[in-house]
Amino acid sequence: MTHLWTPLTAGTLQLPHRLAMAPMTRSRAKPDGTPGDLAALYYTQRAGMGLLITEGTQPSDDGQGYLATPGIYTDAHVAGWRMVTDAVHAAGARIFVQLMHVGRRAHPDNTPHHRQPVAPSPIAPGEEMFTAAGMQPVPAPRALSTAEVQQTAADFAYAARRAIEAGADGVEIHGANGYLVHQFLAHDANQRTDRYGGSMENRARFAIEVVRAVAEAIGPERTAIRLSPGVPTGGIAEGSGNDDLYRYLTAEFDGMGLAYLHLLFVRGEDPLLAELRGLFHGTLVLNRPGRQRNRIGADVAAGLADMEALGVLALANPDLIQRLKTDAPLNEVRPALFYAGGGAEGYTDYPTLDAA
Repeated sequence: MTHLWTPLTAGTLQLPHRLAMAPMTRSRAKPDGTPGDLAALYYTQRAGMGLLITEGTQPSDDGQGYLATPGIYTDAHVAGWRMVTDAVHAAGARIFVQLMHVGRRAHPDNTPHHRQPVAPSPIAPGEEMFTAAGMQPVPAPRALSTAEVQQTAADFAYAARRAIEAGADGVEIHGANGYLVHQFLAHDANQRTDRYGGSMENRARFAIEVVRAVAEAIGPERTAIRLSPGVPTGGIAEGSGNDDLYRYLTAEFDGMGLAYLHLLFVRGEDPLLAELRGLFHGTLVLNRPGRQRNRIGADVAAGLADMEALGVLALANPDLIQRLKTDAPLNEVRPALFYAGGGAEGYTDYPTLDAA
């Protein structure tokens, strides 16, 4: 039985324990997509997590969907992220930048070019999104051409190179939560008739091509991907109907030598999780939203994961590792401030035990 505090090697990473900080959108970037002034402090405060996976970071103008999310494709972005990675490394942690192209989950008012969102097919997600003018319906997207799909994979690779230039230890491709890669995987978002739609293998093609492009650009040992089998979100309601596709993807990724595979799993003790664990022989990171404190470490101990990723608990407790090791009380979470304001409140002002 592996203990939560056992060190771990993942790709090129030497990690002190089996917990990581999950990626969490914070909507505090500057208008041009450069990380905000407090970003370095925010991530460094949480350096005890060992491995920090950043908020979703767009690889291109088309990839942005929400207000005030960061990018990693301009010189200004690289300079901003360099301040973050230097501070994190000085604090002894490692950091992967999550590359997130939102696809159809976008509003033109939130993007630099104010164009129509892009997606596998011209199907709206049926949701509203916050903009500077308040909540607005997300419009129907424009379907990417076959050539544009291939260019989008190249955009991911370019952003990955820029992330490494900015000092990141690697990148995690966001293939979950109803965003672009997930949209290609899902029947109800992908109704294409070219080589990227229809069969299971065709719907999986974009995800595989993105991972390969990124791995070729920066090395597979610096490349990871996040998947969310059966998670209904962003107008996608795949349920268990795509289980074979996730088995197929996991087996494909197994032979690539990736830094890790990150699963967001919400289906309790569904046997699919054990199947995917058996198919992937590299480092598997497992994120179970709402994980109770008394269950932290249970998946590592059971052999279902090599690492566990924690989101809200790490957001609200900069010194979460110290609190877990000493059984200290946790800070109260303030959900109303997850995306609000842009300043320190609800971002860098959560107290540590020492400060308290």
